[in-house]
Amino acid sequence: MLNYYSKLSTEVYDLDKPVGSSFGDIEYYLERLQGTAGRILEPAVGTARMMIPLLQAGFEVDGFDVSPEMLARCRDNCRERGLSPELFEGRMESFTASGKYGAIILPTGTFLLLHEREQSLQALSNFHRHLESGGRFIVNLYLPGNIELEKTSTRTWTLENGDTITLENKKVEVDWINQYSISHNRYEKWRDGKLIETELERFPMRWYGVAEFRLLLEQAGFTAITISTDYRYGEYPTGAGQCITFEAVK
Repeated sequence: MLNYYSKLSTEVYDLDKPVGSSFGDIEYYLERLQGTAGRILEPAVGTARMMIPLLQAGFEVDGFDVSPEMLARCRDNCRERGLSPELFEGRMESFTASGKYGAIILPTGTFLLLHEREQSLQALSNFHRHLESGGRFIVNLYLPGNIELEKTSTRTWTLENGDTITLENKKVEVDWINQYSISHNRYEKWRDGKLIETELERFPMRWYGVAEFRLLLEQAGFTAITISTDYRYGEYPTGAGQCITFEAVK
């Protein structure tokens, strides 16, 4: 009923995480993708925050997203820089592409948006199917820390034309057995003190244990699995809140 990454949330994403902004991940992916033979695929490409630096570094990158609004902003951001990558609308668990890829990458925990277990398993199988033999799958995950239900946080952005966008986030559900939480994000755009646009977003996030996700990768057919933490290659995680990167080979 409530979609994520619609018009206002896409606008906020592009403001908050502009093209080229990095959490350490862009540098990490640029290094880890060196020597990749063949094209690279970025599912859930978003606004091209990661894609454009990879393209500018000489990699051949395709991308897709479930959100038409995100894809439109991605195309605009690429076009402004003279880039025209292959982009299409699709879902991680069911997309099809004509060729196979030398690498598939999923930064910033995007894979966790697939909060239903069956969808996650289908997506891993689909990624494996779309890789060339010897191709690599690189994905970032996060473990939740303290989850506080009904706690509200608010952020604000001021646009160049003077409009203001506010984002109110509230965690409304946590399922400890099935390992996911649901947040509601309320976006509001204000002009001269009047509300001119609003959007309510249902935002799911799943989590996995480290050993659990390794087993899922193995069951999907991946081998040579490496685990890294906070973009330090080969360093095993020690606690919640860290960024955990899995790299695996078909």
